[in-house]
Amino acid sequence: MGAPQELFYRFQLLPVHGIPFMKPIADNWDRIETFQAKPDDLLIATYPKAGTTWMQEIVDSIMNAGDLKKVKRAPTHVRFPFLEICNPSPVPCGVDVLEETQSPRIIKTHLPYELIPKSFWEHECKVIYVARNAKDNAVSYYYFDLMNKTQPHPGTWEEYVGKFLKGNVPWGGWFHHVIGWWKARAKHQILYVFYEDMKEDPKREIRKVIRFLGKELSEDLLEKICQHTSFKAMKENPMANYSAMPDSVLDQSISPFMRKGEVSDWKNHFTVQQNEMFDAEYQKRMEGTDLKFRCSI
Repeated sequence: MGAPQELFYRFQLLPVHGIPFMKPIADNWDRIETFQAKPDDLLIATYPKAGTTWMQEIVDSIMNAGDLKKVKRAPTHVRFPFLEICNPSPVPCGVDVLEETQSPRIIKTHLPYELIPKSFWEHECKVIYVARNAKDNAVSYYYFDLMNKTQPHPGTWEEYVGKFLKGNVPWGGWFHHVIGWWKARAKHQILYVFYEDMKEDPKREIRKVIRFLGKELSEDLLEKICQHTSFKAMKENPMANYSAMPDSVLDQSISPFMRKGEVSDWKNHFTVQQNEMFDAEYQKRMEGTDLKFRCSI
């Protein structure tokens, strides 16, 4: 990321098929939509701030059989090209990076299910989707938008709760996202993982990922991966904590990229009134789905 500081500023949101994206993504949408996946591509999909980096580190550790030297070969954003991200020149778009990336590629996306390039489904690619409860996700996304200089300023927390519930944030609404991917499980090779389950029993969830990827690892390696991908270890790991990103993009003096990584931090932010409003909207939007989340463990 050697781009001059003045290239980065808070981009406005523009709708693509009804979903708000930062202007550079919207401007390059045709290239993203027609991206050509390969059969051995693995997609790690999440709503923003739902455990993306954590799952990336787990998958990389599994694919490299716990060889931490290989896992620490480069920062997260280099190891996992971000499919739809676009920034001003000379910073390459994710599509450009992926076209130069050797197979097998592990690809990051925040796209809702219906906007995933069709080539992924034509090639029957595997997808790992991580979902986080809406309240903690909203808090984490708020702090991220405070420090991310490429996304619109979130305003006050009070203002942000309303924006989040309406889906007026980059990549659109949480409800639409998590439900869309949940339903897609019936049609594709999708491992749907819950952030709260990962916090509750990391080994159990890592075992699921190992099986999904068709790998076999010893208990010793599982333990090693578990320790390497703990929040504390990742927060201190310069290859995982986004400290390689310039302050002009992610200003970690405002809020660290890896802030708390907890379940139930929402209780420190929601007022009683906000919580009641959120619960009412949640009940309405989640009605008719068998998708269940835990806001505490």
